[in-house]
Amino acid sequence: MDFTFGGVTLVILVVALVFVFKTINVVPQQHAWVVERLGKYHATLGPGLNIVVPFIDRVAYKHSLKEIPLDVPSQVCITKDNTQLQVDGILYFQVTDAMRASYGSSNYVNAITQLAQTTLRSVIGRMELDKTFEEREHINTAVVNAIDESAANWGVKVLRYEIKDLTPPADILHAMQAQITAERGKRALIAASEGRKQEQINIATGEREASIARSEGEKQAAINRAQGEAAAITAIAEATAGALRQVGAAIEEPGGSQAVNLRVAEQYVDAFGRLAKTNNTLIVPANLGDMSSLIATAMQVVKTQKAERTVVRPD
Repeated sequence: MDFTFGGVTLVILVVALVFVFKTINVVPQQHAWVVERLGKYHATLGPGLNIVVPFIDRVAYKHSLKEIPLDVPSQVCITKDNTQLQVDGILYFQVTDAMRASYGSSNYVNAITQLAQTTLRSVIGRMELDKTFEEREHINTAVVNAIDESAANWGVKVLRYEIKDLTPPADILHAMQAQITAERGKRALIAASEGRKQEQINIATGEREASIARSEGEKQAAINRAQGEAAAITAIAEATAGALRQVGAAIEEPGGSQAVNLRVAEQYVDAFGRLAKTNNTLIVPANLGDMSSLIATAMQVVKTQKAERTVVRPD
């Protein structure tokens, strides 16, 4: 009897433990569990302690709510210009609705992968080969928009798509390398020609500026010479005017007029004397009477001056 009672107690204890274990469920952070009651969706358990009815409720699906990277298998795409292109990418998604993720698709991961591949082939097919390398951001955005619209029914949010590698065929790679080499050679020639052009422009500009500077210098020198000559002429004129004023003042003094006549007579005689010495031809004045009268006048002036000095001399 004791053995039987002890066995029943043990069984009850085990059942109780199992019941408690089935009743209490602890859901980790960033996870969601889907509970079915008698085969029908009942609730979604969030992080923390949750209680379910044993043997009636069961946890049917467990989902992680973290961002999940999905490696999309590499595939061959045909571009608009009929070139094969090997494309490899990675997709980032996140479960936002655990119930839809459980019942919206039998395998949402596989569905997202297939949709990403078909969308990528469609986007690449509308672009030429050169554009595929330039429009990576456009390709990524187009794939995300197309997948995200369909993935909403699966309780999944597509965050972004990144192309890891674009690999054209080997012959296309060689052709692209040759094109790049030719383009760089073209740039080098253009750069060299631009350099020569700039050099010629600089030389012409320098010569023009030097010519302008020389002409400005010559202009300034001419101005300075003209100003100097004008100053000299002005000085000579002022000196001549001063001399004339002094002569005029001297003439106004007593004996001034006689002194002028004497000076004119002396210069007249001296001029005829120099002409006679430098020329074999005898020069005779047209009016000798004028010359004699001029000499007489000069002698009279000399006598008058001597008489005046005699009168003025003190005893």
